[in-house]
Order: sequence, then C-alpha cells, then structure tokens
Amino acid sequence: MKKIYVLLTCAGFLAAGCNKSLLDTTPHDRYTEETFWQTPEAANAGLVGCYSVLRNAGVYGGKTSNNATALWEETLTPNAYNQTDALSFNTIARGTQMSSTGGIVTGRYSDCYSGIGRCNTFLAKVDEVTALDDATRRKMKGEAYFLRGLYYFMLQNYYGAVPLILDPPDKTAQAKLPRTPREEVVAQVLVDLDSAANILPVKFTGADLGRATKGAAMALKARVLLYEASPLLNPANDVAKWKAAADAAKAVMNLAGSGYGIYKDYRALFLQENENNLEVIFDVQYVFPKQGSSFDLICSQYNTNAPLLDLAKTYYTTKGLPITDPASGYDPANPYKDRDPRLNATFTYPGDTYKGAVINATRFAITGYGMKKFSLYDKEAPPKDKSDLKDGQSDINFIVLRFADILMMYAEAQNEVSGPDATIFAALNRIRDRVGMPHFNEAVDKNALREEIRHERRVEFAGEGLYYSDIRRWKTAETVMNATIQNYAGKNLETRTFDKNRDYWWPIPLGERDVNPNLEQNTGY
Repeated sequence: MKKIYVLLTCAGFLAAGCNKSLLDTTPHDRYTEETFWQTPEAANAGLVGCYSVLRNAGVYGGKTSNNATALWEETLTPNAYNQTDALSFNTIARGTQMSSTGGIVTGRYSDCYSGIGRCNTFLAKVDEVTALDDATRRKMKGEAYFLRGLYYFMLQNYYGAVPLILDPPDKTAQAKLPRTPREEVVAQVLVDLDSAANILPVKFTGADLGRATKGAAMALKARVLLYEASPLLNPANDVAKWKAAADAAKAVMNLAGSGYGIYKDYRALFLQENENNLEVIFDVQYVFPKQGSSFDLICSQYNTNAPLLDLAKTYYTTKGLPITDPASGYDPANPYKDRDPRLNATFTYPGDTYKGAVINATRFAITGYGMKKFSLYDKEAPPKDKSDLKDGQSDINFIVLRFADILMMYAEAQNEVSGPDATIFAALNRIRDRVGMPHFNEAVDKNALREEIRHERRVEFAGEGLYYSDIRRWKTAETVMNATIQNYAGKNLETRTFDKNRDYWWPIPLGERDVNPNLEQNTGY
C-alpha cells in the first residue's frame, strides 16, 4: 500500500507538471523589472523615485534629523563654520580632504549616480507603459531629462570628469568605465536641459507644484553656462562663453507666461507659508511628517552651520557703503545698526531677538551667530505646536533656483561681455529695491562692477550654499580660504588652507577606485 501511495503521488505531480501556469516563477509579493512598468501609477512612482534622490544626504539632504547638506554647503566658505565636521564638511573647509574621506565626498558621488541610474531606467522603460497617454509620457520624460542634467551638473562641478552613463544600471557593462572628459559631460547636460525645456510646460499648478518646468530647465542651463564661462573653466576668457551665459539668463527673464519676479519680502521669501512664490523657479520639496527636513533643527543649533564674522563684516550699511568707508556711518559700538536688511534676515547676532528672547553671546556659543534662513524661527517665540518639532523635522522647501539668481547671472555675464550698461543696472537694482538699499553706482568700470556683483552675490545668497561654487569658479578660493576664521568678537577659531593646485576639485572616492581601477584620480590626491 505504501508503494502504491508513492506511485500515485508521483503521478499527481507529473500531471500537475503539465499545467504551464505552475511554471510561472514571477513573484506576486513584490515588483520585478518585468512587472513594474505596466501602469500609469507605476510610471509616476518611477519618476517620483528620480526626484526623491534630491533629498539624499549627498545631494541637497535634510530628510533626517541630523542631515542638512544644503545648509552645510555654506560652511565650505568664509561665510560659516561646521564645528562638528558633520559629513566631513569642515575637513574640506580645512583643506585636509583625501580620497578616503567619507561623508559628503563619498555620498555626493554615489547619490548623484543613484539619481542618474533612476532617470536612465525611467527613460528606457516608460515607453512600455502603454496605458500612459503620449502627452503625459512626453512631459514625464522632460522631467527626467532635467533631473539627469541636474545630477550630472553636480557631479562634474565637484569632481570634474566622471563616467557618462546614459543607459539603465548594468554592473557588467558599466563597472569598469573610465572617466569621460568633463566637457563631454557638460555637453550632455546641455542636451538634457534643452530636451527638457522643449518638452516641459512653463509652469505646473495644484498637486504638480514642485515638478521641473521649462523655466527650471532654462535656469539651470544658464547656471551651467555661467560656470563654464567663469575663470576656473574659461582661463582664456572666451567672451563667447560669457555671451552664451548672458543670453541664457536673458531668455529666462523674458520667458512668456512664467510670471517670475522678485518676491516682496526677502525674509518671508524663505518661510513655509510663502513657498512656491513667483521668485521660486525650482526647489526641493519637503512635507512633514512624511518627508520633512532637519533645517529648523540645524538652524536652532549653534555648531554645524554657524555664520562667521567675515560674513557679518561683508554687509554694507544702509548708505550702500562698506563698513570700512568713513562715510558709511558704521558704528563699531553698535555694529548691527543701520546695516543692509539682509543681514538680520539671514542670521542672528548678540543683542538680536530670536525665538522670543534676546540673544546673548552664549546662545550660539561657537561663533555668536545663528543662521535663520530656511528656518521658521525668527524674532517671535515659536507657537506651542511647532516649538518641539517631531524628530527635529520641518517642511520648509530648499530653493535651488530663484529669479534673483537669474538677474545676478545676467548682470555678471553681461558685464564680462560689454562692461557696464543700463540693462545690467536695471537687473541689479531690482534686487536692491526689495530691501531698500541704494542703487548701484553707475560711474564704475568693468573691473569695479565685477567686484560689486561678486559682493552682491555673496550677500544676496548667503546661507543658500552657492558661495562655495562661486569662489571656486572665480578662482578666488585660494585667497579667501587661506585665512583664519573668527567668531563675532574677533576670536580666532581655526586656520583654514586651500591648495590651488588641488582643492578646486574633490577626489574621486577611494571606494569607487577600489572597484573600478580605470577611474583616474584627480591631481594631488
């Protein structure tokens, strides 16, 4: 009987084997590459995945309670200090980074490629979603092109030449790729941004706010071209490159239907209740508690994003003159009185009122200053429902591109093309008008105006993470970063160094070269 039972059992299995459906090994508890790209919802999820990398620590960061990459970028400059060396930002500021340095050096490289891989996969697979209408598919491709361009722009801006990969991730085919010349990477970035601009709508509304638009692609193109025209990458001062940058910025200024302009209140521009206003061209979206940022926490602390005395001294008086000018009206005994309003709108200082209390020298003990841009905190005591945010998170968006930057890009590039002209001063004075500062002196030559524009960029965008790229592209980092940084009272904190033969580029991370020896290292590492 036992033998018969075994035979019958075997026969049953053989009969079942004739059922082809039982040979289907596709899992039903998770998606695979073959089953995912089937519905419009899946396509949208794939695109959201391309966006989500923007919040990673290596890109703009901020989605965890101890991570504020976008704000810490400022600490790589004379503007601010990262005393704890979070994500190795202070290691870079001191000029002691190596290929084995972790934190941002490793994270930026890997996270940007993570975003690129997702964009490449999306672009390769979205056509398989037959239920997606052509107009929607086209628009979504435009967003992916923009994001891929942004990730590659960031990579080449910090590391120089990097492998250019336009296909979905494939370890076999891509593991040993060498670095592509930086100029070829930039050329592809411009192709992607032009493709995006030709596809995307001028603006999104409703639930689609925050997605890349035609204006975002055009604005990022202007930034790319401005960097390419600057001294670091344009040592021969090819005026044609400056003209291309000026024309690209002007195209954004003239973009029909965009509605771009200067928001009325400089401090309020960075508050949550005014997000997606007319000045914002592209930002990284945060929504608490689903995907909040740590910006409020970082700004309330005193040691990871602390403004420095050099930044405070940079702001002019309300007469439009530097504090070193005897005619400025600067009072050393009352140093924050009658200064450019952007100082108080950007950071706190001893004697200022912050979160309902007067600031003393120990409130922000490292430098005496505390950053408040991209924080909801200001003079008023926080409401009880926001005084102790869960896990230190908030949901203020981080602005990547705004219209004031376009005006500044145009002014800088056009000055290099033609020298001072009426269009330059018109653009610059729109920015000054918002904060009630005097207009620019028009009786200046090209060289003097260049220095004024660079000063204005530093003040207007302080705390926004742009100054590090500015001092590198201007090739002034070797001067301003070889200095001793000081707190509000002039006490020395540390001495920084910058090797002009090495530090304009970050090292290719050691771990990347361990798995791919074809990646040549940057000079000096």
